[in-house]
Amino acid sequence: MPQLENIEAIEKRLWSAADTLRANSSYASNEYFIPVMGLIFLRHANSRYLSVRDEIIASLPKRGGQTRPLAKEDFSQKSAIYLRKTAQFDYLVSLPDSDDRAKTIIDAMESIEQDYETLRGVLPKTEYQELDNEVLGQLLRTLNPEELKRASGDIFGRIYEYFLTQFADQKAHDGGEFFTPVSLVSLIANVLEPKHGLVLDPACGSGGMFVQSAHFVERLKANPAEQLTFYGLEKNPTTIRLAKMNLAVHGLEGNIQQAITYYDDPHALVNKADFVMANPPFNVDEVDADKVKSDTQRLPFGLPSINKQGKVSNANYIWVSYFHSYLNNKGRAGFVMSSQASSSSGGDAAVRQKLIETGDVDIMIAIRSNFFYTRTVPCELWFFNRNKPDAHRDKVLMLDARNIYRKVTRKIYDFSPEQLQNLLAIVWLYRGEEQRFLDLVASYLDQALVEGRACFAQTDATGHDLNLLAGYLTSISQLNALLQPFLKTVQKQAVYQEAWQELSTALNAFKQSISTFSNDVQLSSNAWTKRARSNAGLNMFVEQLGATAELSSALGKQADGLYRAISRLIELCETELEAKASNLWPARDISRALKAADAARQLVVAQLRQVRYFQRQAHWLTSRFPEAKLQDVPGLVKLVDKTELAANDWSLTPGRYVGVAPIEEDEDFDFEQSLRDIHIELEGLNAEAAELAAKIAQNFKELGI
Repeated sequence: MPQLENIEAIEKRLWSAADTLRANSSYASNEYFIPVMGLIFLRHANSRYLSVRDEIIASLPKRGGQTRPLAKEDFSQKSAIYLRKTAQFDYLVSLPDSDDRAKTIIDAMESIEQDYETLRGVLPKTEYQELDNEVLGQLLRTLNPEELKRASGDIFGRIYEYFLTQFADQKAHDGGEFFTPVSLVSLIANVLEPKHGLVLDPACGSGGMFVQSAHFVERLKANPAEQLTFYGLEKNPTTIRLAKMNLAVHGLEGNIQQAITYYDDPHALVNKADFVMANPPFNVDEVDADKVKSDTQRLPFGLPSINKQGKVSNANYIWVSYFHSYLNNKGRAGFVMSSQASSSSGGDAAVRQKLIETGDVDIMIAIRSNFFYTRTVPCELWFFNRNKPDAHRDKVLMLDARNIYRKVTRKIYDFSPEQLQNLLAIVWLYRGEEQRFLDLVASYLDQALVEGRACFAQTDATGHDLNLLAGYLTSISQLNALLQPFLKTVQKQAVYQEAWQELSTALNAFKQSISTFSNDVQLSSNAWTKRARSNAGLNMFVEQLGATAELSSALGKQADGLYRAISRLIELCETELEAKASNLWPARDISRALKAADAARQLVVAQLRQVRYFQRQAHWLTSRFPEAKLQDVPGLVKLVDKTELAANDWSLTPGRYVGVAPIEEDEDFDFEQSLRDIHIELEGLNAEAAELAAKIAQNFKELGI
């Protein structure tokens, strides 16, 4: 995120502060989240307003020396919301304690609803009356940290999503099912590529599918409000409010109707949608068969199994049939589904066979467990394409992504941006878009070199030039200078000489390796400018840059070793040479300098790690697809024809076809990442232990024990 490398820490701090304030209200978590999300909405709307205001003002027509006043239409064209002065967040934050903050916030919400008809009755208002005036002031200030005022990009859009995530994790509303993880939504949107047309989500939750579709269009430098039309169905009125706020905060509008989709179809979009995107509830077993069986338009393949109570045994294939029925003859669908649906038997299997026989099933992607916040079960992403090329009509791309993930917390996984791109690259090859694949490989190689050069020269957020490696050496030199007066008094002691020799050796080796690495990065950068971006050229350069990546990895280990060596020397002086008793030992200054050296080391190691990281991303792609053509990769991907599908009971489970990857030595084992994962695991366990201890203590208190 531009200018905010520590956005994750800021998100956590904002959430912690906002959640703490709940203790000062009468709201439970399932009641508190609406007023909080309303303020997040306002803060994000303000951020987008300010980001485009000056540009709009500069373009306003002038007549008679007077500039036309700002209007909401000006901001709609920039995917932003027009805010009156009294609805701007800075104004709300500046209110003194003597003012009625609740009334002012309500007035701000009402002014927005007056300007935007689609938001009328949507924004929270009366909810703020239950919050103490001082608490509201704290909450407003909490959501307006100084560092975010200088930030660019869709920062508060991300924070809005983060708060949705946290409330989902707390099961604050409807079991948390109003929120689909951004990783999965983004993957669906980028596989479907909704460039223009009608987008339908029949189980739209908080509107994440619409927002990610809009982001896709924005990356094409187009206005999503002009390219896409959004229609949604959602049964819960509170969730509809979240969805409409989520759309509005991104400068979007949508026609979202309250409906139980099993029985109601208010939009009447059968055979009309260009794109269908959804994350429906899984494995519902209470759908009344009598109420749906006559809906032959939306159930062209018939009903799945019905139990003795007249209920559909499992509604998964009702959803699947509905999604297919909404598509026009060129439409695409992408949705999340329970992993058991792809191989379920009985009536489900009969529906699935008919569906496969249409030739419209396009791609299946298996996702491991722990991607959702309220359920740990694995799932699969289904993709339909009513306009598949003839060469693929009888084939389905099976992609097993269960071994591709990033650990966020002990319980929650997602995709890194690069992992998501790599999955998309496989889809591009499937579609014959080799150049996009090659461009991605090239971008990784280019970024690896950018990261390498950044070890020696980069600009920080304040505009200052940085040389991280030189800065680390300087911090070591400054620390060493503080040690020297005392060290001169113990030079003849054997224990000192051994530690000093270790430090000197580590320092000299580090300096030499910096020089070697610098030369290599320069030579590789020069070679890259001359390298042909053909598949053969990229493959060769991936291997060439592997040496640079290994140098960066070795240099990072040396940086760690150097810090350990000087730390051991300091410890030896204090424990065995009685340095603390000497007037020549400035303990506080040494401690501060040691912390500064450690901070510099962390920056260096993190930067060096990026070189290898991006080279490895390129290698991941080229090693699996060396010809830049789709091919079967055991344990990952296989293009399966209808004959094989029929032989496997029409199963659509990717793992059934792709097989298991051969066991091989992991030469790229990342010890540091392993330690980070262990730390995440420990952090989660400690948090759970603390929560459990608090509950036990409360139970004892209530029992009078």
